[in-house]
Amino acid sequence: MEKIDSIIFDLDGTLWSTIDCSVKTLKEVKDKYNEIIFDISAEEVKSSMGLPFDEIVKKYYGYLEKEKAIIYAKEAFEINIRNLLKNGGTLYFKMQDTIKSLSKKYKLFIVSNCIEGYIESFLKTSKLENYFTDYESNGRTKLSKGENIKLVIERNNLKNAVYVGDTISDKLAADYAKTPFIYASYGFGEVKEYDYKLENIEDIIKIF
Repeated sequence: MEKIDSIIFDLDGTLWSTIDCSVKTLKEVKDKYNEIIFDISAEEVKSSMGLPFDEIVKKYYGYLEKEKAIIYAKEAFEINIRNLLKNGGTLYFKMQDTIKSLSKKYKLFIVSNCIEGYIESFLKTSKLENYFTDYESNGRTKLSKGENIKLVIERNNLKNAVYVGDTISDKLAADYAKTPFIYASYGFGEVKEYDYKLENIEDIIKIF
């Protein structure tokens, strides 16, 4: 791999987990509306991490009329962000120290399939705002993860970026953007093809 100048990170399953907060929020919304008849489990939330909003709506509320499903999903997402802004998610062990160390040598970025406000909640509660140069989300641009990676690369004039993620959709996004893929195997997905594999977030320092 050529000498890199930047590292772009996925968020869920790579830098933090918000499964517990998400399950609690989804239960809160379900209790408000009789039309929502199924609880959404931690495993279902886990399997939805990294998916675009439309796919998550189908996964959670596919049995409902589409317009109502979207309304309920948006409400859940907005409540979740408010909760995360107060309490944050679960940061992976040594993640903060690793990010601070990497930022001394590389420009750091985040690209995630999430709604607006989600990445911001991570940056605020993790106290890492000053260590990331830029970020992008599907909620803000309505673009795919691969397109957003390319967007971040282009607007920051990056020459040799890598993408770090934990799911096959992250691998496909990296392929689309023509960047090497570093697999965070401690996350939510299973990926068989990658350029490098991390057993924990600290391993990335050894690679570089």
